Amino acid sequence: MNIFKKIKSSLTDVKNEAKKVTWPSKKITIKDSFIIIVISLTTAAFLGGVDYVLSLIIENIYTA
Repeated sequence: MNIFKKIKSSLTDVKNEAKKVTWPSKKITIKDSFIIIVISLTTAAFLGGVDYVLSLIIENIYTA
């Protein structure tokens, strides 16, 4: 089997498998994206706060 037949076969398999996938609805995708954004922003704020507090502690240790 030459390379072009292998590529064509692989692409056909991918196309057939993609048809079997159950894709989420637009509503679910938007809801899940919103949840991910909120969790990411919350995590970023928490880590930023921890970084700020630790920086203050380290700064006070070195200036003391």
